[in-house]
Amino acid sequence: MKRSSFLALAGALSLGLAAPLPVAAQQDKQVLVWGDTLPAGLDPHAIFDVPMQFILLNMYDTLYRYIGNPPKLEPWLAASHTVSEDGLTWNFKLTPGVKFQDGSPLTANDVVYSFRRLLAMKRGPAGAFLPVLKPEGVTAPDAETVRFVLDKPYAPFLAAIPLVAIVSQQQVEANVKDNDFGSAWLSANGAGSGVYKLDPATYRPREALDLLRNKDHFKGWAHNPKPIDVVRSRPVAETSTRVLALMRGEIDATDSYLPTDQVERVEKNARTRVARDESMRVFIIRMNNKKPPFDNVNARKCFASAFNYEGFNNVILKGFVDRNPGPNPRNLWGNPPDLKGYKYDMAAAKAFCDKAKAEGAKLDREVEIHIQSELEQTSQSAQMFQADLQKLGIKMKIVPSTWPQITSATTKPETSPDLWIHWVSTYFVDPENWIGQMYDSQFLGTWKASAYYTNPKVDELLRKARSISAQPERQKLYQEATSIVVEDSPDIWVYNTIQLRGLSKRVQGYQFSPVGGGGDLRWMSLAE
Repeated sequence: MKRSSFLALAGALSLGLAAPLPVAAQQDKQVLVWGDTLPAGLDPHAIFDVPMQFILLNMYDTLYRYIGNPPKLEPWLAASHTVSEDGLTWNFKLTPGVKFQDGSPLTANDVVYSFRRLLAMKRGPAGAFLPVLKPEGVTAPDAETVRFVLDKPYAPFLAAIPLVAIVSQQQVEANVKDNDFGSAWLSANGAGSGVYKLDPATYRPREALDLLRNKDHFKGWAHNPKPIDVVRSRPVAETSTRVLALMRGEIDATDSYLPTDQVERVEKNARTRVARDESMRVFIIRMNNKKPPFDNVNARKCFASAFNYEGFNNVILKGFVDRNPGPNPRNLWGNPPDLKGYKYDMAAAKAFCDKAKAEGAKLDREVEIHIQSELEQTSQSAQMFQADLQKLGIKMKIVPSTWPQITSATTKPETSPDLWIHWVSTYFVDPENWIGQMYDSQFLGTWKASAYYTNPKVDELLRKARSISAQPERQKLYQEATSIVVEDSPDIWVYNTIQLRGLSKRVQGYQFSPVGGGGDLRWMSLAE
């Protein structure tokens, strides 16, 4: 089958059309068709979301990397590191002999350039480092050593290191235009050392991307004697079409948000299966605390008490998830042992509403909840929520949208939605990834902090927690901060995910980690 024909058909799939691939394409033993979502662009320093993790894992390498479940931090581009007693100076010794995909050597200067570029751009994952690290604080004492000198101690520093892709300074700088840091070029090209390299001729943003195996990757391929040579990423927009494409053999993997009502259907099909893995991904309904009525704590508690957690988790989602009463995943340290959170109680919801109205809260206006139209659970939860709020006399309009549209709007409280639904995934394994970046006011303007919640005591606790290294002390601080945040009810926390991904049975070696959601291609092979 000609590649042009395949791309035309896969393009139809990306638009939600059920265009079947010829049998020859379905049986291609050397090509994996990945049906998960693509990011809006490919610059790993500009975008910070779940789709970008697929790019980060496969096209790029990082100093350290998370592997397995529970995720463990392992040396990668860095062979080792040391840290000073005061927690300010970190030295990373690089693995020798690493090359970028264009054959040029990866040196400490490239690492320095990558971190300085990230900090200068102030986008993507830069938020994890900007409070503690300046560009001039990253230096290269020699070709195989990178030194970071922090402005103040930052306990999650090592945990956050895997957020930063190392790019080739030579390649990126050669494509800088109008002081854009080379971002326009890197948004559609690759400049990494990862296990797979981009075929730029096939790339169409959010629609199509082809990856070719990097046979010279520094980690080698001894761990996988039958690696996949070509991966075609072809997102399928609609859930039903995506599942149908998997069952027909047109794609080999769905996204990692397979609706629970599709699980039995996928498992009954002779050629497909469902990978079920305990994750660290919290389903959350955000409330814009700067917009009435959500600027009133009793109004927020009214909404939190009107969501039917049991009905959604155990009936709609058929018990495939675990109730999560706060902002951190239940399987992460830092949660109060007795944290109960809110429960579905319409009498309590009415009482909170009455208090809010007495305090002048504007509960008579129609509020809007923005959903991600390509993810069915966001629609299901909004519809259920809408029906219960109607019983309280609260009108809520459901607004279909997309992740890029919503996150672009969250940069200002005036444009951020009244409510919106999403998941907070595992970008790095530390409470800083969840409560630290969601409810510290210094992160306002990012999608993670889009509740626009401010509490000086919480700021104090979170900032102290990230400044000390002893985990038992940090745990106490996070427990206290979590208790205060839950009492203030800035958002609605629903569940911790059991990740469900539909897979073709010909996909072998699939390995899950909460960081990346199982998108690490280097382990996978295709059965003959």
